[in-house]
Amino acid sequence: MSNFADVLEIKNGKNQRQVENPNGKYPIYGSGGVMGYANDFLCEAGTVIIGRKGTINNPIYVNEPFWNVDTAFGLVAKRDILFPKYLYYFCKKYDFEKLNTTVTIPSLTKSNLLQIEIPLPPLPIQQKIADILDRVSTLIEKRKEQIAKLDLLVKSQFNEMFGNYYSDKTAYKKLKEVCNFIDYRGKTPEKSDDGIPLITAKNVKENTFSIEPQEFIPEANYSNVMTRGIPIHNDVLFTTEAPLGNVCRIPPIYDRFCVGQRLITMQPIATVLVSEYLERALFSQDFRDKMMRRSSGSTVVGIRSKELIELTLPMPPLHLQVKYADFVQQIDKSKFEMQQGLEKLELLYKSLMQKCFAGELF
Repeated sequence: MSNFADVLEIKNGKNQRQVENPNGKYPIYGSGGVMGYANDFLCEAGTVIIGRKGTINNPIYVNEPFWNVDTAFGLVAKRDILFPKYLYYFCKKYDFEKLNTTVTIPSLTKSNLLQIEIPLPPLPIQQKIADILDRVSTLIEKRKEQIAKLDLLVKSQFNEMFGNYYSDKTAYKKLKEVCNFIDYRGKTPEKSDDGIPLITAKNVKENTFSIEPQEFIPEANYSNVMTRGIPIHNDVLFTTEAPLGNVCRIPPIYDRFCVGQRLITMQPIATVLVSEYLERALFSQDFRDKMMRRSSGSTVVGIRSKELIELTLPMPPLHLQVKYADFVQQIDKSKFEMQQGLEKLELLYKSLMQKCFAGELF
């Protein structure tokens, strides 16, 4: 094991406003990525960026010369003893949050960074580790790109089939006319280590359901908790705050489940509306503009249920919605298979990270 102080140099750039030049050749990096361009550079290619304050747990590997600003540290490996990409993957695994020095904005100090211990096998082993993790990371990114392309295909099909209905104001209906609502907001259930799965706002992404984080309620409490209605598979979940307006359908992965706070469940009235159409329509720019006009809150922006149910969506003929739903279900099958492959790759990546830096592979 060696300290960062022995194997790398830390460079801290100036304020971005002092060095930025829109016509500059070299990118300016902050903790979140490229912020602008400069005429000169501070760090060589192969440097690892770590946020100094704000985003401190998101290391970035930079493949070109660049300038980093004073909200980010540039970790420059001493290449005779430390392979830069090995340093990057170590930083990906390391929890920089535990070095946080404040209670408000997360922050790191140079002195704390320099005390971090890093395992230091011979350079050829470091390169092998970096190469293995590179290959798995590339496969993960390609799989994510494939899934993203399927999402774009669904969006394109929606626009092609229903775009003209957005200009026909006679086609619009209020949500309360086409949906039933199940609202468990304000009711905090007792949680447990296992039992009945609890779906929370954290599981609802942008037209995507995330199984993580997993939360549960005691099985014995199910009947007492679920007194306002029973959500079912393919119902549409809508986050009412923090964040506002994330939408997804409930996937068929649980036999029984509960829905937690900050969520409203929408059950389409089957004679006029299908879930697949509703899910995508709730994420349309037209709907989101109206949603924001009805929202409130200065710090946490949200929407009250009585405002939400008054918002409108165009209602195309049911047979067109069903045709679109059939298309979405076919895409869902492909997406599900790809998602399973992605999860296996991510598990492999985590396992390899653990083994590589514990010295179990070489």
